[in-house]
Amino acid sequence: MRYSDDEPETVHEGKFLNYCRTESGWEYVTRSNAKGCIAVLAVTDDKRVVLVEQYRPPVGKSVIELPAGLAGDIPLQEDEPLLSAAKRELKEETGYEAKNWKTLGVTPSSAGLTDEMNTIFYATGLTRMTEGGGVGGEDITVHFVNQFDVPKWCEDRRREGKLVDFKIFAALYLARGAEQSTQSRLWY
Repeated sequence: MRYSDDEPETVHEGKFLNYCRTESGWEYVTRSNAKGCIAVLAVTDDKRVVLVEQYRPPVGKSVIELPAGLAGDIPLQEDEPLLSAAKRELKEETGYEAKNWKTLGVTPSSAGLTDEMNTIFYATGLTRMTEGGGVGGEDITVHFVNQFDVPKWCEDRRREGKLVDFKIFAALYLARGAEQSTQSRLWY
C-alpha cells in the first residue's frame, strides 16, 4: 500500500529534529537544520581508506564510519552545496583535501525512521592539510586502512565492541563499480 498523498503532521519540533506522523499513523523524524547528508569514501594514493571513529550517544558506543556530515547546517550557509559540505567535512574530520571528487550515489539512511538521504562521494588525490579530529567538541580518531584489509579490520573493531557503519561497505562496492567502468579488474 502506498501513502504518497499522506500529509504528515509535525508532532514535536526539536532543535535539530522534527517528529512527524502521517495520516495513516507512520511516525518518522526529519531534520530541521540541514538540507542533506554526505559521506565520503576517501582513498589515499597508496590505497588506504580513510575512516573515522567517534562516540555516538544514540547507540552508546564508538562507531567506525566514513567521514560524514550535514549540508546546510551552518547559520548563513543553509544553501551549501552537497559537494562543498563533503569537502568541508573531509577536511574537518580527517585533515585532508581531495583533488578528485565523484558522486557514487544517493541513498536513504534509514527509510523506516527518517526522510534523510545520504549522498556518497568518492575522493582521491588526497593531500594532508591539518590534523583533523573534528570541530566544536568533536573527538574524532582518524584511521588509515589498506583497501584490501577493510573487511577484516572492521570485523576486528566489532570484536573490540565498536560498531561499524554499513555505508563503508556500500561505498566500497559503489566505488568498485565505478572503477570497473574504466578498468578491467577489481581494485580491492
